[in-house]
Amino acid sequence: MPPSQRPFMGATPYQDVAASGVTFRVWAPFAADVFVAGTFNNWSSDNDALFSEGNDYWSVDIPNALVGNQYLFYLQNPQAPSGWQPWRMDPYARQIIRNGQGTLNGVIAANNEALADVPGYTMPNWNEMVIYEINVRTFVSDSGAAFTDPNGLKTGSFASIAAKLDYLQGLGVNAIELMPLFEFDIPLDAGYNYAYMFAIEHEFGGPDGFRELVHQAHQRGIAVIVDVVYNHLGADADTMWKFDGWSASPEFGGIYFYNDWRRETSWGDRFDYGRGEVRQYIRDNALRWLEQRYADGLRWDSVGSIRNVYDNNNDPAHDLNDGWSICQWINDLIDQRQGWKITIAEDLKDNEWITKSTGAGGTGFGAQWGISFFWKLHDAMTAQDDSARDMQAVAFVIGQSYNQNAFQRVIYTESHDSVDATANPPMARVPEMIWPGKADSWFSKKRSTLGAVALFTSPGIPMLFMGQEFLAWGAWNVNYMMDWAHAWQFTGITNLYRDLIHLRRNWFNNTRGLRGQNTNIFKVDNTSKVLAYHRWDQGGAGDDVVVILNFGNQGCTNYFLGLPRPGLWKVRFNSDWSGYDAYFGNWFSYDTTATSGGTDNLPYVANIGIGPYSAIILSQDA
Repeated sequence: MPPSQRPFMGATPYQDVAASGVTFRVWAPFAADVFVAGTFNNWSSDNDALFSEGNDYWSVDIPNALVGNQYLFYLQNPQAPSGWQPWRMDPYARQIIRNGQGTLNGVIAANNEALADVPGYTMPNWNEMVIYEINVRTFVSDSGAAFTDPNGLKTGSFASIAAKLDYLQGLGVNAIELMPLFEFDIPLDAGYNYAYMFAIEHEFGGPDGFRELVHQAHQRGIAVIVDVVYNHLGADADTMWKFDGWSASPEFGGIYFYNDWRRETSWGDRFDYGRGEVRQYIRDNALRWLEQRYADGLRWDSVGSIRNVYDNNNDPAHDLNDGWSICQWINDLIDQRQGWKITIAEDLKDNEWITKSTGAGGTGFGAQWGISFFWKLHDAMTAQDDSARDMQAVAFVIGQSYNQNAFQRVIYTESHDSVDATANPPMARVPEMIWPGKADSWFSKKRSTLGAVALFTSPGIPMLFMGQEFLAWGAWNVNYMMDWAHAWQFTGITNLYRDLIHLRRNWFNNTRGLRGQNTNIFKVDNTSKVLAYHRWDQGGAGDDVVVILNFGNQGCTNYFLGLPRPGLWKVRFNSDWSGYDAYFGNWFSYDTTATSGGTDNLPYVANIGIGPYSAIILSQDA
């Protein structure tokens, strides 16, 4: 029997005028023979052979295999080391199920991974995007979940996230970023130690649950960004370890991995980015999320570990040129095929080449996480003494951009990395870091919300970590569900975040400049700890926005500063309003009139009032 003439990898159902069934195809260059076994042949390991295509791929059409059947490949290699497991999961398996014996089987999945996309849905423009990062397992409980946390709370799912989409839409969020969804070998994993790249974690709801979540999100105008991990395979997974029985030496992982000193990362073995079949495997995965599953973007984990063995800048001896080029290749394909979708690099080195175009020699990512913004704002918020708050450092990161493009960076004051209880050293939520054990204190509320104002008024794509908007405290731990009681306890803080997001998105047509490319930081008062900056797009009334941040414990009355235009400037936001928290001081921050005789290198001057550890936002009516 000849190999299949039909395309695609893994298990692909087919139906045409001549026949129906399933095509199986696998890459196994060192296998002597390959079989597929499953519920369609009573798990016979020698009944249904795959046939060599002459290019290290094996394939066959099985007419009696059906969608929903379970299956595995059975590989034979007389040269394989003792103890090698010939039963292999399909690396391209799109659905996986626990078989009741402590292991997993592939499931033949239908080709319709996504519903037809929502009519009229368009992804938010990057300069209007507000991202909300979510860990599916710990965000909100699903009463039907199979697992519970140590407190007896059910874990989360795609369905439980979908039930919160109206809440997120009301907050003003228009993009959710889901931490890795790849199938795990072990329960209660954050997703970065995954086992099966093409399968969607079945405990979250599998491909059907993801399809429905994307559909529900798009109905609300909310984009879905997926966190993908291409820098390693999970250390607990043997999915592709010595997949067909070969490796260059016993300690190496075989065909999917580097078989030399380049293989090791801190988390598991690194893929061999120089091997064409491995490059195709990663490319196919990236495009599947965007083209078959209708995700709106990809956030690539640890790009630094893809482009350099030790995650370094300026280290040519350990650079991985093949890693650099695979980033370029995939980003170019996405730009050519769906150029409006976003790819975000977690590189964390402030390396402008990550977001330079491939034509200029860069890797071509649309944006990257702004690590300097995080650390300088974190230091300013958490320092115990005002004297330690460096306004010059804060000013620098507020004005920072990559390649003169404000929206090539994603900015945040909390992320899953920065609040992780298992980090070394352990991290925690910003309110907890400000005053450990008293995260609901006045100081924690004031300085964490001051950081939020900087986040939503600085150039960049702002991102929240789940629960940040209702003063979640402590540290995030993948073993414990997030405490939603805070959402009812601190509704005022949530309203503060909502108001900031609305201003960021220009809901009232008087803060357009917060979506613009331009920033002028015109006052850096390191004595009073006051920072002021002008944001604009085209400029003019309704566009020009002035933001004043007070990182000091003393309020200011009749404080003079420059303004870019004459006339009445209205207070659009005052973080000290007691409506946000009963203990806030309601400092008198008033509309002000700018007159000639400017200061701070601006043509006009006015006076303002601003509370301690507070911020105000000014603009003019359109």
